[in-house]
Amino acid sequence: MRLLAVALAFAGLAGAAHAQPVEQPLLHDLAGQVDPARLQADVARMVGFGTRHTLSDTASPVRGVGAARRWVAGEFAAISRACGGCLVIETPSQVFTGPRIPTPTAVVDVLAIQRGTTDPDRVIVITGHLDSRVSDVMNATADAPGANDDASGVAALIEAARILSRHKFPATLVFAALTGEEQGLNGGKVLADYALAQGWRVEANLNNDIVGNTRGQNGAVDDAHVRVFAEGTKAVETPEEATRRRYNGGEVDSPSRNLARYIDRLAETYVADLDVVMVYRTDRFGRGGDHTQMLAAGFPAVRVTEAAENYDRQHQDLRVEAGRTYGDTLDGVNFAYLAKVTRLNVVAMAGLAMAPAPPTGVTILGAVSADTTLTWTPRADAAQHRVWWRATTEPQWRYSRPAGVSGSVMLRDVVIDDWFFGLSAVSADGWESPVVFPGPAGSFGPFVAPSAP
Repeated sequence: MRLLAVALAFAGLAGAAHAQPVEQPLLHDLAGQVDPARLQADVARMVGFGTRHTLSDTASPVRGVGAARRWVAGEFAAISRACGGCLVIETPSQVFTGPRIPTPTAVVDVLAIQRGTTDPDRVIVITGHLDSRVSDVMNATADAPGANDDASGVAALIEAARILSRHKFPATLVFAALTGEEQGLNGGKVLADYALAQGWRVEANLNNDIVGNTRGQNGAVDDAHVRVFAEGTKAVETPEEATRRRYNGGEVDSPSRNLARYIDRLAETYVADLDVVMVYRTDRFGRGGDHTQMLAAGFPAVRVTEAAENYDRQHQDLRVEAGRTYGDTLDGVNFAYLAKVTRLNVVAMAGLAMAPAPPTGVTILGAVSADTTLTWTPRADAAQHRVWWRATTEPQWRYSRPAGVSGSVMLRDVVIDDWFFGLSAVSADGWESPVVFPGPAGSFGPFVAPSAP
């Protein structure tokens, strides 16, 4: 009887397959174009500004955050000239005061916008923060190289712009160097408010913050893993949505979490010798990054961070004590590793931008039934859909089956009680969106209105 029960429980898996995405030659080509030497030159250039503290000099042509911002804008302008003007450079700003900004100060982001060809309001964003600091967060004059935190992330997004600007994509790509992170995540707030004001449907924010070090605090070296942090439940979830989610599931299926799964799968195919470690947290314990401001606006976002952090190299005055070196200097960045992380970002941005938008209006039915039915709102940019399911304790989607374009699919003999389900959109040439978990818990939206700084 036990064997019969098991057989019946898995009867619905007939015709299902372990998911194998269509391999895209373009992504292999893009990954191969990342140049560690260019990344090193860019990080060295940023270190050369002495300090990039948010409250540092903005007038000097050679030192301070103003000179660094102008350099980034100049790099974006040069990339745009090389692609025939394909990038629009914007510098949105807001004036902030607060515990770490005692006098009103303009926080300025530097954006390069590569407008999509057919769905330009759908936006994929990569971010890193340009500002740096030392032990005293208010010290705006001491040398603060910020080589790894976070010149590494800004170098990654500049390199991504160089490579991706040579191609056209249906969705818009945004390469965003933010400031004010160390003083209160201000640059992330500027970006989130700007995105909302522009009417962007941000499908993904890949926030790269501390992505170039491989030697951890304990001396162990890890150049084969990168962590991707993703919130489990939406920051903008309403009390009613939370009640429904607690009962029916969705705690591990926010759009950000399914974005992390998408990135993990791409790494397996396109990024050699780099394994994505999905971390079921919004960020490192008790710490934060600019992507949390995007989450607060309702946008899916993840934090990409090296696997082995060295806290002697973060937020430290430059010094040597008892033979121990402190400070975020150039020699603490492994550029071969940074290149691998940059490859991951490049293929993720391209894969997301080439694929159709994630399905909308996804719902699920199947209570008191042997079958499970998913419905969704059909879209013209999807030539096909795919229904996915996995055991409720599994980290990755396991089984899948074509779902057509009609807006409804029934899985016969697959009981809704025993699995988590999702739906992806697929283009005619095999580009596939992230999976969408049914209902508000998994939807890529809605987005919230900006609030005052």
